[in-house]
Amino acid sequence: MTEQYVLGLHEIDEVQVGVVGGKGAHLGELSRIEGIRVPGGFCVTTDAFRRIMAEAPSIDDRLEELSRLNPDDREEVRTLSAQIRRTIEGIAIPGDLAAAITRALAQFGERAAYAVRSSATAEDLPTASFAGQQDTYLNVVGPTAILQHVSRCWASLFTERAVTYRQRNGIDHRTVHMAVVVQRMVFPRAAGILFTADPVTGNRKVATVDAGLGLGEALVSGLVNPDVFTVRDGEVVARAIAAQQRAVQALPGGGTQEVAIDARRQEEPALTDAQVVRLVQLGRRIEAHFGRPQDIEWCLVDDDFHIVQSRPITTLFPIPETGDQENHVYVSVGHQQMMTDPMRPLGLSMWQLTAMAPMHEAGGRLFVDVTRRLASPASRAALLDVVGRGDPLVRDALETVLDRDDFVPSLPDTGPAGPPAGGASAPIETDPAIVTELIQRSQASIAALERDIRTKTGPALFDFLLEAFEEHKRVLSDRLSMQVIMAGMEATWWLNDTLQEWLGEKNAADTLTLSAPDNITSEMGLALLDVADVIRPHSEVVAFLQGVEDESFLDELPKLPGGTEARDAIEAYLDRYGMRCVGEIDITRPRWRERPTTLVPVILDNVRNFEPGAAERRFEQGRQKAQEKERDVLSRLRALPDGDRKADEAKRMIDRVRTFIGYREYPKYGIVSRYFVYKQALLAEAERLVQADVLPEREDIFYLTFQELHDVVRSHEVDDQLIQQRKDAFRSYHALTPPRVLTSDGEAVTGAYRRDDVPAGALIGLPVSAGTIEGRARVILDLAEADLEAGDILVTTFTDPSWSPLFVGITGLVTEVGGLMTHGAVIAREYGLPAVVGVEQATRLIRDGQRIRVHGTDGYVEILD
Repeated sequence: MTEQYVLGLHEIDEVQVGVVGGKGAHLGELSRIEGIRVPGGFCVTTDAFRRIMAEAPSIDDRLEELSRLNPDDREEVRTLSAQIRRTIEGIAIPGDLAAAITRALAQFGERAAYAVRSSATAEDLPTASFAGQQDTYLNVVGPTAILQHVSRCWASLFTERAVTYRQRNGIDHRTVHMAVVVQRMVFPRAAGILFTADPVTGNRKVATVDAGLGLGEALVSGLVNPDVFTVRDGEVVARAIAAQQRAVQALPGGGTQEVAIDARRQEEPALTDAQVVRLVQLGRRIEAHFGRPQDIEWCLVDDDFHIVQSRPITTLFPIPETGDQENHVYVSVGHQQMMTDPMRPLGLSMWQLTAMAPMHEAGGRLFVDVTRRLASPASRAALLDVVGRGDPLVRDALETVLDRDDFVPSLPDTGPAGPPAGGASAPIETDPAIVTELIQRSQASIAALERDIRTKTGPALFDFLLEAFEEHKRVLSDRLSMQVIMAGMEATWWLNDTLQEWLGEKNAADTLTLSAPDNITSEMGLALLDVADVIRPHSEVVAFLQGVEDESFLDELPKLPGGTEARDAIEAYLDRYGMRCVGEIDITRPRWRERPTTLVPVILDNVRNFEPGAAERRFEQGRQKAQEKERDVLSRLRALPDGDRKADEAKRMIDRVRTFIGYREYPKYGIVSRYFVYKQALLAEAERLVQADVLPEREDIFYLTFQELHDVVRSHEVDDQLIQQRKDAFRSYHALTPPRVLTSDGEAVTGAYRRDDVPAGALIGLPVSAGTIEGRARVILDLAEADLEAGDILVTTFTDPSWSPLFVGITGLVTEVGGLMTHGAVIAREYGLPAVVGVEQATRLIRDGQRIRVHGTDGYVEILD
């Protein structure tokens, strides 16, 4: 195959990224769109780059060395990448390659001015923009200068920032190649950027135009502030005109310079409203061609717009697909389930198949469409009440959407409002036997599932699982189970609201629920303290655990003195709780039973930070505190007018909350227990597919939906390309932040707390567990990296039940996601930890090791140093 060193832009389309890089492919595709003007030019292909790299074999060794460097080792990265750049720039361009470039120049005018722009094969891609990672040179004149700047573009693949960006995104330096775009310069009156969707809110119906005088470099380099125009439905709806004192202009002999702008022109907009609207129309045509919102670089020459670049906007959160043109409002499932990370396709589809409400996928996350419930006044009030109690930011975001009168259609009430989500709070007796019966029913159902699934394989397994999902939903929607959960929650709300009214005391229920019985999640945290008690006396076991890296460590333990007891204690813990893990609603996440090393740091923290018998003492202290609180509250109530009646009512509610609130955590334990049974059966099926050479590895099934996996098991055929695409997409979803509320226009609506009762500079959140605590913040994003000392305050994005073993060793909790009745809040109250949840960007605003004060009663956090 003969190398092709030069291709005209008109010969290129967007599938040729490997030949001309991301920028070149986009420009070629742009030049094919009717009505879009792209300055003429050509592309020096990646074949030319490979030819140059082959001229210096020493580069391979340096690339190998570079790939082994830590991206944080800035000095080494800087030194090595500079050496590689110097080597590339020092290579003489071979005669035949130089001749090909010079011939292409002759077609457009050898003495004309050109823009020479780098175009890497990992640039302007749907999943990573790489914007600004490589170099662009403007107003380059003459063949000699152009060849020199082509070399510089090749070398710019190894700028320090480009190298670091690739390392952080897991991209191998040797797989990326550089093409170079050479385009006729245009000398614009104005230039800038057009976003065909609002890059801040994500709204796809709103376009924004940044415009400045002269070349666009003045805006890109931050030399001037742009004029900013906002366009909706074909008209300019907002504009901010910046006084522009300087511009970048081309010099006649090549290169550019900064110039001062005439005082009379400084206040004039760079574009007229009519030009802005016309530009947005061109942008919409480009967006329609590429099928997704675009970030477009434009120039205005005379009265014509020239497009010099278009790339996808990679930061927008995707919109659930509906197939209709109606307005929709979606609420994030992840914020309710304390798991805002992306999920793999099998995890998404399994949750959808076992959930109680229809769910829509976008960006690897799930959303519930609440449009119909917002449309009629009665169901709207019930929905806002339920979500407002859980997470005020969701309520505020929904109210923001409702304030736009035309977005949510208004439907008449279709009869009585009906109970809030979760079923009616029909009166049930305050009887602990009810909870015992529910737990026994759940255990019996899981035991039956484990027994019946053992004999099922192949397509029969999938038929069995579809029936098992119906049983799963039946257990979840059990009326008695719902009544118990609601009774516990309503008793909590009653105590908090009524005791504040009668005694002026905030969040009294927090102390009254300490060490409530039957809470499987708080028992799980205490049980790991008991495991530490078994291990603590055996110094060789403790030393061994400090060096553990391999999941087979349990088999090694019996070789040590005390190791058999240690292994048996950990095994017994895993038998009861091994189905749990961080992000456990995603069936594809590794469970503790599959990755027991996750628990080792927490066990070691417990060995170090606690005395023997801590679990029993902790529980008993909580129980006594709750009893003292009860006596105190009742005696103060009896001293009030009509005090005996008030004390009797409060006593009835305290008994009710202590009987029922612990069960709140049990249904999730049941779901996750069932999930582990499903997962083991599906992985056994995957193993059979690997043995039959249908799949390269077991975990590939995680990138198929349940139905797709069913089809693969039936047909023994799999689409390898689909699995690779799904892996790439899943990786890209990690960079996206899911919004609490999302509209079908793509707008991510962030709520606000709207409070003025907190000190300046404090971080506002939701008070979920009373008390005030001061201490060292430990910002921990991965349970396996926990390293806590007594008195630490845990700061993290979200906590699901798997985090509760850490709760026994901390004094307070701050999370970015959460509500009054989510797991972190329930367990924080159970252990008596002051907690504030729903603190936006807490893990970025609070640095690891800073001293902070958590105001769990009033819902804010102060950073003290």
